[in-house]
Amino acid sequence: MAGSTFASRSYRDEAVVLRTYKLAEADRIVILLTKDHGQVRAVAKGVRRTTSRFGARLEPFNVATLQLVQGRTLDIVSQALGKRSYGEQIGSDYAKYTAAAAMVETAEKLTADDYDTARQHYHLLIGALSAVARGLHEPGRTLDSYLLRAVSIAGWAPSFVDCARCGAPGPHRSFSAAIGGAVCPQCRPPGSAAPSEATFVLLQGLLAGDWETIDAADSKTARAAAGLVASYIQWHMERSVRSLSLVERTE
Repeated sequence: MAGSTFASRSYRDEAVVLRTYKLAEADRIVILLTKDHGQVRAVAKGVRRTTSRFGARLEPFNVATLQLVQGRTLDIVSQALGKRSYGEQIGSDYAKYTAAAAMVETAEKLTADDYDTARQHYHLLIGALSAVARGLHEPGRTLDSYLLRAVSIAGWAPSFVDCARCGAPGPHRSFSAAIGGAVCPQCRPPGSAAPSEATFVLLQGLLAGDWETIDAADSKTARAAAGLVASYIQWHMERSVRSLSLVERTE
């Protein structure tokens, strides 16, 4: 980066804050999912001082328009203008907070090395956080719909009707996370789950964003679907989403 000017290294983008952690006495490292530059790790200098003008805009779940400067290892946030503030609404409710925490953790893992689909992930995450903050639906159901759609963007779209292995027309009554969702009797591996018809209908609704179907599902069906969603995404991501363990399924 020798010889480059400050202006040549500066860029502007919209971003949602995924995670932050402390650096030195007054700074903070922020993990961002930007609209046009994928996932960005940056330093926000001085934001932990009480006199900081933009520290609150760089809290998790908030969306801001940022001016950043490319650095050697971490970029630098030079300006932050608040765009949408979801942090306060989400942070005041445990169910909303844990659902949102699982969303941003998933987004961070899925976009760490995937620039090509980052814009799609950005828009999906913004919509999901907005829905959680405003309480449009039960937070856990919003989370499950987000998770299925996020892994679909990442290339692991499940099938909940036709057989995920051979394509045999469904509906089918067995489920295998490893194979990709619903499986026919011929493709069914030993130990496959056997969800109810209502659970499969809800899973398809969650994947499609069919909120009439999602909101109408009973609590037992919603809990069964949530368990299958968790097993599916963690199998295909090949890593755990630790925040999922904090999400209470008590509706």
